[in-house]
Amino acid sequence: MPPITTVAAIFRDTISQFADRPFLHIPAVAAKAYAATAIDLTYGEAERQISALEAIYKAAGLSTGDRVGVILENRAEFFLHWLALNALGVSIVPLNAEATPSDLAYIVDDSGPVFVLALPERVGLGEKIMTVAKNPVRVVATTDLSTLPRIEAKSTEPTAATECALLYTSGSTGAPKGCILSNDYFYVMGDWYRNLGHLCTMIPGTERLLTPLPLVHMNALATSAMGMIMTGGCIIQLDRFHPSSWWQTISESGATIIHYLGVLPAILLALPESHYDRAHKVRFGFGAAVNPKHHTVFEERFGILLLEAWSMTEVGGAAAVMAQKEPRHIGTSCFGVPESFMEWRIVDDAGKDVSPGQPGEFLVRRAGDDPRAGFFSGYHNKPEETAEAWAGDWFHTGDIVREGPDGSLHFVDRKKSIVRRSGENISSFEVEAVLSQIPGVAAVGVTPAPDEIRGEEVFAAIVLKDDAEPTEATAVRITDAARAVLTYYKVPGYVAFLPSLPLTASQKLQRGELKKIAHALVEKNAAYDLRALKKKQKAEKSA
Repeated sequence: MPPITTVAAIFRDTISQFADRPFLHIPAVAAKAYAATAIDLTYGEAERQISALEAIYKAAGLSTGDRVGVILENRAEFFLHWLALNALGVSIVPLNAEATPSDLAYIVDDSGPVFVLALPERVGLGEKIMTVAKNPVRVVATTDLSTLPRIEAKSTEPTAATECALLYTSGSTGAPKGCILSNDYFYVMGDWYRNLGHLCTMIPGTERLLTPLPLVHMNALATSAMGMIMTGGCIIQLDRFHPSSWWQTISESGATIIHYLGVLPAILLALPESHYDRAHKVRFGFGAAVNPKHHTVFEERFGILLLEAWSMTEVGGAAAVMAQKEPRHIGTSCFGVPESFMEWRIVDDAGKDVSPGQPGEFLVRRAGDDPRAGFFSGYHNKPEETAEAWAGDWFHTGDIVREGPDGSLHFVDRKKSIVRRSGENISSFEVEAVLSQIPGVAAVGVTPAPDEIRGEEVFAAIVLKDDAEPTEATAVRITDAARAVLTYYKVPGYVAFLPSLPLTASQKLQRGELKKIAHALVEKNAAYDLRALKKKQKAEKSA
């Protein structure tokens, strides 16, 4: 294996074999806001543009140790500027254009970029960020690199340990944390993906991977990008998820792999049947958190295997797990059997190993002499939180899982989203899976709400379909239907109807924000209080 240096070096190594093969395809539906046609680049064509940009950045003095904030969205510019900067040892700090200027100002102040690079139409956003930031920096348009600030270059050459990207996690309470991701992290992520084999086998130089996920997060930036770069495959990058044109785009793009999150299959199953449903070449989908009741239905309708995986920004490919082998235990939230390159434990709140089959927090580390090899390098400016996450030389994931009889692992819930009601641990994931199947429910999020007697109560935030009325009668109907499936104490005690759920750019539920909403609504008596129905059910059960 050649020495790992930078992601750019890995890209250039791929060119030696696949210079004339497609590297990037932006379908017309994703580029229509700024281009008349689809955008296509081979590895060789991309390299010529990357080299030209690298020369410009080098002349400006950019070098190892510098950071650049980027507002480049899901466009070709993101890949080209990222690889050009990476070749010089410069780290990128992706900024999500959908976030507020104040949230982005926090990231700018925390990360300390030398400037922010923005698409021309996002320069205005960049300037708004700087009006809020405590330490504003110059905003440079991709079309006017002549305005780059001049920086005193350093002589240090980038290595595998050099920071490649600083990604800020979202969806938790408190300020976001910047995860320092090295070149080695990106290599390990791509190496894991390309070597999965079995149902996830990739053929070098032929795969075309379509993803609607945002490049500001690790799935698109590290997993799909590195999986393709390290196998000479083509990245089909959408600007976002387009349900109505999804299957047509997949068919016309020649995609062989798709990436998804749990909400996507649910939306696609709700669409009317079309001749495009199976007019594709896709062999498998790579993702996580598909509703267990949707899994088989989706595979049978669309002819695509949904291969569930587990990882997180901090972990990358160093301790990732995937259900790429049979049996996949469809319908049980199974994400596979861990490979020998990692070590793992499932522990209770006291840190003791639980019995097989019992749920507990998932702890992981790399097997071998260095338990942190291939993981993130730490939380930026947060050494105490990094140490806490690695307590006892195990990375504490915050995910609750259980082990099946054959050693397979099954996701239960996020530790922070467990509802602890009268000593019972209730999985919000389980309750959401049941509520989402009830007629009239378009989307649902479950979170704990305060309860003066039981400590916490199950709170369900529900987005209704157009034909359902947001009334107390509807709330009772939904909870009655849930009671037929769930143990009584798992049924929501509070129900609120919202126009939409708080989601991240990658369509994940912002559980910290939902919890705040639930607390506020309960405090204002603005949610339907159905706790008495749970008490009645409890009495009936014990009678």
